[in-house]
Amino acid sequence: MPVRVQTADFDLSTEVAQLRLANPRVGAVVSFVGTVRDLNDGAAISEMELEHYPVMTERALEQIVEQAKARWPIFDALVIHRIGPMQPREQIVLVAVTSPHRGEAFAACEFIMDYLKTQAPFWKKEQTPEGARWVDARESDDSALAKWKQ
Repeated sequence: MPVRVQTADFDLSTEVAQLRLANPRVGAVVSFVGTVRDLNDGAAISEMELEHYPVMTERALEQIVEQAKARWPIFDALVIHRIGPMQPREQIVLVAVTSPHRGEAFAACEFIMDYLKTQAPFWKKEQTPEGARWVDARESDDSALAKWKQ
């Protein structure tokens, strides 16, 4: 189950095609792409920078994918998360999941994304007209995570 943390952008079509073609039993592919917004908490965003702890971050992402695989009968999952400076509309993250059927793929993709948002060691800094600011965790992300702990 591939996990990559990188500065370079990714091509959604290429990544999903490679994941899908890796297994002829795939009946469903579900993907999520997160992008940089130009507005957050009422402020214009000119740039967002993501930082991480190398090795520790990759291991955390791998563990999240392993948890998803233990919960659902998925074939594979791909997580690509970018770091460094990014502009509005640029891609930040890709989560793609393959499985025999769509239900498992949707659930596993959402699970991975919810855990990634709250459990993976990434830090976001936004550039606004008032200066740089670190982005705090959101209650909505914690609420999304809570549904998986039932």
